[in-house]
Amino acid sequence: MDEKILADKSDMKSILTKFPELIKESSDIGKEINIERDREIRLICVCGMGGSAFSGDLLDSYIGQEEVLIYVNKKYTIPKFVNKDALIFCVSYSGNTEEIVACYRQAVKRGLAPVTISSGGKLEKLCELNNTPFIMIPKGYPPRLSTPFLFFPILNILTKHGLLEDHTSLVKKIVEQIKKQDIEKSAKTLAKRLKGKIPVIYSSARLFAVAEKWKTDINENAKAHAFYNVFPEFNHNEINSYENLFAQYFIVILKDIKDHPRIMKRIAITKKLLIKRGIDLMEIALTGENYLARLLTGVYLGEWVSYYLALEYGTDPTPVNIIEDLKKELAE
Repeated sequence: MDEKILADKSDMKSILTKFPELIKESSDIGKEINIERDREIRLICVCGMGGSAFSGDLLDSYIGQEEVLIYVNKKYTIPKFVNKDALIFCVSYSGNTEEIVACYRQAVKRGLAPVTISSGGKLEKLCELNNTPFIMIPKGYPPRLSTPFLFFPILNILTKHGLLEDHTSLVKKIVEQIKKQDIEKSAKTLAKRLKGKIPVIYSSARLFAVAEKWKTDINENAKAHAFYNVFPEFNHNEINSYENLFAQYFIVILKDIKDHPRIMKRIAITKKLLIKRGIDLMEIALTGENYLARLLTGVYLGEWVSYYLALEYGTDPTPVNIIEDLKKELAE
């Protein structure tokens, strides 16, 4: 067997191959939850860290650009502007993330009735104690590979409150579209090009969550540095850093068919300027009949890229040893 494949001691590949089925499996989670509201929802606040917080960032990409105000809270405390006009989600895959346990306690103390999403842990017990809505999701997955379980319950709650149109009919199409593409093969090819270089992911604001996820998956799976930024902000500062190159970079530009025309022009010009300076670069246009399909396709492609980059480095992608060491010392 290929020595690179042997690096995957925890068999992450078996989870990655199930991603389309996880979308289907998670699409009904949380539909049974009823939330009593006597006020109009003016803000959606998602409290989370790491892979759990990504559910909020993905929501922000999906609906926060135009339809509703989304605030993703990655702290121990909930800001005062998050009040009874807000619908609060406390999301922690393990149910034990200390920052989110702290946010949950604070939300309950302020009478904000959070909706909690986790696979159990302290948060499940706290929800039972305080009689607040709790959505149980399947155990046994790395949080960074659990996006469907963490994301679709939020969509289902928002649909129930009339903040979103029913997405049920989209799910089957999304699964079919993802299965039709040879995403794994494309990712394997790109990972070979990324080896030994620092990946930098750029996108428009529409795809910022996808760019962010590529960055964090490379950090956690390949155990390597990666960075991301968005157009047009990146054009006002970071682009100038390519005057002095102290490392080998590889730029990945993620594009959406509905990016603003001026963003499209910026991407074309930026690409030309970077190539002129000898920077390795690849442009990826995400495909799919609808926006959610393109977002999830982008997420899935990035997961495979980070997986194969880990194998290129002979690294088991699943363990996050430094994070676990940090947690142990925090608990002392």
